[in-house]
Amino acid sequence: MENVFIMDHPLIQHKISLIRDKSTGTNEFRKLIEEIAVLMGFEALRDLPLEEVDVETPIEKCKSPVIAGKKLAVVPVLRAGLGMVNGITTLVPSAKIGHIGLYRDPETHEPHEYYCKLPDPIEQRQIVLVDPMLATGGSAVAAVDFIKQHGGKKIKCMFVIAAPEGLKRLREAHPDVQIYVGHVDRGLNENAYICPGLGDAGDRIFGTR
Repeated sequence: MENVFIMDHPLIQHKISLIRDKSTGTNEFRKLIEEIAVLMGFEALRDLPLEEVDVETPIEKCKSPVIAGKKLAVVPVLRAGLGMVNGITTLVPSAKIGHIGLYRDPETHEPHEYYCKLPDPIEQRQIVLVDPMLATGGSAVAAVDFIKQHGGKKIKCMFVIAAPEGLKRLREAHPDVQIYVGHVDRGLNENAYICPGLGDAGDRIFGTR
């Protein structure tokens, strides 16, 4: 799976165990999701292009590397993906932020778009799509579809937890997209929830039920 990267760093695995725990409260859960996004983003963004600029240090002038090209675009899938945005902007404060809103049909579990707003010009940016959960893969496939329809070309997807079913579906639909995952879980139950998973990430981030 050359386009799938499983994040096996001990700190990521430790923090995922903490967010799995049903006794972890909203505030701590929110902080942990953000911390995991920082750690995953550090790895996912290692291939950002660089260019050299002139810098004057207290000692002398020199050439020094900075991130090249148009600013990074972070695109959370609403609403749970919002919990990962600050983690990426901690690493790249100048990043632009887009939003994709999807809701899942309770019967078919298929996604429907209700909102899509992306930074312009999207085709020149490295795009990082973020969502804590990759379950059936329907929402992720639809979100990448929308980004491509708007002209996005360089796309990475980042998920804290993934089910094998969703990972397979996303890889087959978009083989050109790099996928970063904190942990691949056992699979989906009859309600299309990830098992063992961590429950509803949106509810746990925002304190809703």
